[in-house]
Amino acid sequence: MQGLQQFLAFTETVKHGSFAAAAREAGTAPSTLAKAVLRLEDSLGVKLFHRTTRQVTLTPDGERLYHRCQRVLAEIEDLHADAAGTRATATGLLRIDMPIVFGRRVILPLLARLQQQHPRLEMDVRLQDGYVDLVKDGIDLAIRVGALQESSLVARRFASQTLLLVASPAYLAQHGHPASLRALAQHRAIVFRMPTSGRDRPWQFLQRGHAVTLHPQSQLRLNDGEAMVQAAMLGQGLAQLPDYMVEEELGDGRLVEILPSLRPPAMPISAVYPSQRLLPPRVRVVLDALTAP
Repeated sequence: MQGLQQFLAFTETVKHGSFAAAAREAGTAPSTLAKAVLRLEDSLGVKLFHRTTRQVTLTPDGERLYHRCQRVLAEIEDLHADAAGTRATATGLLRIDMPIVFGRRVILPLLARLQQQHPRLEMDVRLQDGYVDLVKDGIDLAIRVGALQESSLVARRFASQTLLLVASPAYLAQHGHPASLRALAQHRAIVFRMPTSGRDRPWQFLQRGHAVTLHPQSQLRLNDGEAMVQAAMLGQGLAQLPDYMVEEELGDGRLVEILPSLRPPAMPISAVYPSQRLLPPRVRVVLDALTAP
């Protein structure tokens, strides 16, 4: 099994970005991992890493090998669980990535219940609005909003999100209630700066069966959805936000929906994971809980 240890040393180094970080996680010396990877490179006849004094990055050959290693190691893990009779028991470390606000409000309570049911389940939860490379970053499961772009990922839709245009009663009393898309140009806009591109997220509508995209001139730009809700309640302008973020505020009258008949189509919310791999129990129980009726 010496060859397997070399592959394990390689994959752990990729996940942590350096021999030192991977060694700390594994409880061994950095030189031990470095020598194992060097032996692997010698046996394969290829260079797997570009090395600097502080970090390592994958070569094209290393990238291809890492993707294959992820699939093989995941299948070995699942075979081990099957042989041990623990397929129904979720154990080990689950790495899950999710959008910040949706993760806090919807997913974290579900994960808390799962940990009560599966005491041996550990979780590394990453809350961020940008997309990550699941394979490169060693993520087991991610929550994504919208159409899936990566063809290498499998998606299971479990919810949807609708964007609502909202404002505070105080703002509308002062500036008037817009009755058409054309009238929106006369109002102050609060917009979301997208973390992946740094650009403003446009407003989206559906008018007479046709999608309409607007790029409002913004007086306030924020990169946090909850801050946008707060700004809208403070009367700083109109904001287009996911329905789950403003449900309570609309219910108690702190916010009012604008142009409800022009809501855009709902966007899917999906759990995604790398394809071509068997699912370990720790991932399967989360998927089952998300998609349960």
